[in-house]
Amino acid sequence: MDKIKIFSPATVANISCGFDVLGLCLDTIGDEMIIRKTKEKDVRISKIVGQILPLDPDKNVAGVAVKSLLQNIEVDCGFDIEIHKNIKPGSGIGSSAASAAGAVFGVNKLLGEPFSLHELIAFAMEGEKLASSALHADNVAPALLGGFTLIRSYNPLEVIKINAPKELFVTVIHPQIEIKTSEARAVLPKNMSLQKNITQLGNLGGLISGLYTENYDLIGRSLHDEIAEPYRSALIPNFDTVKENVQKVGALGSGISGSGPSIFALSKGKETAEKVAKAMAKVYKNTNIDFDVHVSKVNSEGIKILE
Repeated sequence: MDKIKIFSPATVANISCGFDVLGLCLDTIGDEMIIRKTKEKDVRISKIVGQILPLDPDKNVAGVAVKSLLQNIEVDCGFDIEIHKNIKPGSGIGSSAASAAGAVFGVNKLLGEPFSLHELIAFAMEGEKLASSALHADNVAPALLGGFTLIRSYNPLEVIKINAPKELFVTVIHPQIEIKTSEARAVLPKNMSLQKNITQLGNLGGLISGLYTENYDLIGRSLHDEIAEPYRSALIPNFDTVKENVQKVGALGSGISGSGPSIFALSKGKETAEKVAKAMAKVYKNTNIDFDVHVSKVNSEGIKILE
């Protein structure tokens, strides 16, 4: 195989109580990428459609991720990467992760899969480091593995795929303002109180238990963030109003997607998720802020091969 076309999905990181360790994979929004083998032994990004991003592979997360992979294997070819960006950078639904994860996934397939999906996470994280100045896996892991993922440890890296209840749907609204991950991290305090950490750990354990047992009420009660949301919510216009409105129409819970500005909500059933989408949109229709709304089941597969 000398060419592959893939769909690399958007993701929701943190999921309220899982700061930097929890993420989920979406199904209805993502980038498309075409990766080709080349005779020249280099990594080239030949085209980016949809967004203005660097073609220089050393300044693009896809190029950095692939170069990280190639440092760990001998190859007799190079790679040309074409990216069709449908996820806006700075949206909070894993734009950089989709590029980084998709690039290493595609290259690995063209090389005959010398690395497992779990091994690819570390290479994709190098791309994320370029984007946010931090090695985090809460977006690239669900993009590669699908479903929910839990990073049990970063050193050594250990990622666990978590059950996704069949009736669980995700609604995401993206108010089109840009919040850079590095800026969103800067507003967080350096230390947290013992009580806040205890509350956060209890919610994380509750959410994981709720996912495995498909206890939707427990999932909803666990979607509470003591670490990031109290500080980052001020960066997102109308955040509190959105949270109040989606609760009224039946959402299990909601929070900031990644570092924002996107807001996610989890619901039991697609019908409720659609009501949540309308409630979210109603808030921003009364502003001068453009927005996108997406309703998606949890994508249990992750990156998909299109051709």
